[in-house]
Amino acid sequence: MKQKKVVVAFSGGLDTSYTVMRLAQEGWEVYAACANTGGFSPEQLRTNEKNAYRLGATQYVTLDVTQEYYQKSLRYMIFGNVMRNNCYPISVSSERIFQALAIARYANEIGADAIAHGSTGAGNDQIRFDMTFLVMAPGVEIITLTRDEKLTRQQEVDYLNEHGFEADFAKLKYSYNVGIWGTSICGGEILDPRQGLPEEAYLKHVTQQEERLLSITFERGEIAAVDGVAYDNKVEAIQKIEEIGASYAIGRDCNVGDTIVGIKGRVGFEAAAPKLIIEAHRLLEKSTLSKWQQYWKDQVSQWYGMFLHESQYLEPVMPDIEAMLNSSQRNVSGTAILRLRPFGFDTVGVDSPNDLQKSKLGEYGETQTGWTADEAKGFIKLLSTPLRVYYGIHPDEKR
Repeated sequence: MKQKKVVVAFSGGLDTSYTVMRLAQEGWEVYAACANTGGFSPEQLRTNEKNAYRLGATQYVTLDVTQEYYQKSLRYMIFGNVMRNNCYPISVSSERIFQALAIARYANEIGADAIAHGSTGAGNDQIRFDMTFLVMAPGVEIITLTRDEKLTRQQEVDYLNEHGFEADFAKLKYSYNVGIWGTSICGGEILDPRQGLPEEAYLKHVTQQEERLLSITFERGEIAAVDGVAYDNKVEAIQKIEEIGASYAIGRDCNVGDTIVGIKGRVGFEAAAPKLIIEAHRLLEKSTLSKWQQYWKDQVSQWYGMFLHESQYLEPVMPDIEAMLNSSQRNVSGTAILRLRPFGFDTVGVDSPNDLQKSKLGEYGETQTGWTADEAKGFIKLLSTPLRVYYGIHPDEKR
C-alpha cells in the first residue's frame, strides 16, 4: 500500500518532536514543516532541520511567512493600537493563525492525507490550528497525539529516548514562545495569581541606564523611519525598535484573560517593540484624527483584536474591519517622540504636517480667532439647554 503523507507543524519542541518520531515509526511518510513568523533564529532553524531528519522525517521545510504576517496582521494591529485587555499585544495568538495557514497551504501542495500538531486539550492553540485546517484543508485528517492520548511530558521523553533520540527536554520552570511581536512566558510564579515574575524569568534585561529619546516616523500609519533612519522593510524596523526597547527591559507585564475554551488564563510577556510602536502610533493619532475617527476606530479595533485572538481570522467581517482601519490611516503621518528609561518610557510629543492642533481657529487655553466671546456664550447656553429643561422639571434631583 502507498504510504500516507502527514504534515507535522514542527516547532522543534518536545510535543512536535514526539509526534514526528511516533508517526514515522507507525509508517507515515512524515513532512516536518516549521512555519516561521519571525520567532526562529537561523541557528534554531538549522537545528530543527537536523533534528527532524534524526526523528525520522522524510522531508523538512521552513515556511517563512514573516512578511505575510506583517502585511496581513501586524500592520492592522498597529493601525488599531490593538492591546488585549489594554495590556497584551496579541503576539502568540496571531502568530499561530499564520503558522496554521502556511501549514495548511503546504499540506494542500503536497497532497497530504493528514496534518498533525502538538497542542494539548487545555489551551487556545488547539482551536487556532484545528479551525484553520478545517477551513483551509477540508477533508484532511487532523492528528493530535498529545491531546488525544493525554500524554505527559515524561511519557514523550521516554519514548524518544527508547527510540534513540537523546535530547535534553528536561522540564524547565518557565516555557517561552518567542516571536517578532513579543515573547510569552508561562509557568513558575505565573501559576500563582498573587505573584509576579522575578527578574530571572525574563530573557531580556537592562543594559542601558541613561535616558534617551526614540523617534518613530509613520507614513499613513506604517513605520517609515526609526531615529531618522528610513526603513522600507517594516519587519526590520520592528526588530530595530525591539533591540532599542529591550535594552531598557521595556514592555514587561502579565495578562489575565479569558481563553477560547472558557477558562481564565494568565501569561507573562515581554514585548518592547509592540508597546513602543503602539503608544507612539496612538500619540500621533491623537493629533491627526478627528474625535469620531478615533472613537469608531477604537470600537472596531477591539473586535479585530478579539476575533484574531479567538481564532476568527477567517471570519468574513475581518477584511471589512481591515478596510476601515486602513482608511483611517490616510492622515496618520509624522513623527512621534518617546523618552526611554530602564523598565519604562514616556510620550514626549509629535511633529506632523497633519497635526490638528495647528488650526488657526484657536489655541487651547489661550486665544480664539474662529468665534467671538458672545458666540462662545451663546454656544454654551444652547449646550446647556437639555440640562436646564430637565432640572427645571426636576429641581429636587440637582446634585
